[in-house]
Amino acid sequence: MAQRLATEYVKTCLVLTEAEMDQFIQLFVENQTPLQVKVLDNGSQELVFQDEADGEIVLSFERNAGKYVCTGSCRVSSQKLANAMRKAVSAFKGSALVNRHYTGFSMMYQYERGQVTKIVELKNGRHKVVYEYKDTLGEMERLFKLDEVEREISSLQGQVDELLDLRNRTEDPAARGRIDQDLRMVTKRMFALEA
Repeated sequence: MAQRLATEYVKTCLVLTEAEMDQFIQLFVENQTPLQVKVLDNGSQELVFQDEADGEIVLSFERNAGKYVCTGSCRVSSQKLANAMRKAVSAFKGSALVNRHYTGFSMMYQYERGQVTKIVELKNGRHKVVYEYKDTLGEMERLFKLDEVEREISSLQGQVDELLDLRNRTEDPAARGRIDQDLRMVTKRMFALEA
């Protein structure tokens, strides 16, 4: 297995409640990743990690509407710190673009809401998609709803045909007016569904 040289967190975004912030810090403590917590005047916090090769790594969490928001990037060489960061992004439903650098190639991982949605191998200037998440359940639901809409449109077309037949057989102007009103409602609904 290839030796990882460094892990680069690009476009990282974590949004934590106060309780989650405590759990976030605890996750690093449990993974034996020493850190220093700095509480700033406005209630924001900075987490400072020591990385053997890259020195100090600072994650800034801005206090905003009762939540702690961290956006930014960092480069990590320590295997322990990289694994703890991976666990944190996953556990706290973060989003990130993560580049894991190896000798001769890199792997790019895309996280959305804590899950890996795409993995791309970068080698010799070429990109190769290794994994991509497919929301098959969501796609099936969308197709089912589309089928439901098609059935309703078909039903409405049948109603329009029946109302037109009824209108052609009716000689009473008042009854024709009511039928015309019904036709307007049905066709309005049908056009809305077709859009």
